[in-house]
Formats: sequence, C-alpha cells, structure tokens
Amino acid sequence: MPATSATILVVEDDDIVRMLIVDVLEELEFSVLEADGSEQALEKLADSGQHIDLMMTDVGLPGMDGKQLATEARKLRPALPILFASGYAETIEVPADMHVIGKPFSIDQLRDMVKAVLNPGN
Repeated sequence: MPATSATILVVEDDDIVRMLIVDVLEELEFSVLEADGSEQALEKLADSGQHIDLMMTDVGLPGMDGKQLATEARKLRPALPILFASGYAETIEVPADMHVIGKPFSIDQLRDMVKAVLNPGN
C-alpha cells in the first residue's frame, strides 16, 4: 500500500451502492472502512485508535441522516473532512467546510473530488 494512502470511512445504507463505492476507492488505492449507517459510523469515529482521513456519507440515511451524522462526527473529530453523496446535490445545503458529490457519479468524478477534499489548495 502506498505511503500516500488515506483512510476513508464510507457510510451508505444501500449495500450494493456501498460495495461499489468501496471497490472504486480501493482501486484508487485508498484504505476503506465501511458503515451501513450512522450508528456504525459513530462507533468507528469514536475509536481513537482508528485513523480516518475522510468520511464519505450518504445524505439519506435511516434514523440519523447524513447531516446529523456529520454534526456528531465533528464533535468526535473536529477537523474531519466530510463528503456528502446525494442524488439531490444541487439542492442540498452543507456547511462551508463540507463537500457534496452528486449521485450518480463516475469513477473519475469520485477520484477527483476525494483528492480535492484530502488535498485542499493542490
């Protein structure tokens, strides 16, 4: 695994969509953690021994939605970059320091967005 590899937490309740995102990110040589919802994601985020460089979350999660999850995630990890995936990307409002990618997205769009979020200003 390359030294530049970042760890991305993917939060998506749809198993097939999550599997596809994880496969793409792994092909791009990222380390990936998976969560099928907010509860599982918060458990991983609360583990101080677990390194996480980016959380990519669906907005429409059952129970606690992606925006609520982001708020809780920032309480645990204040500097954590957050990328929302949404089929309604053009209408979703997120805090200025968070990012959105519209579903469906291409492999290239996902790669470029993740790189931009992980390396701002590059």
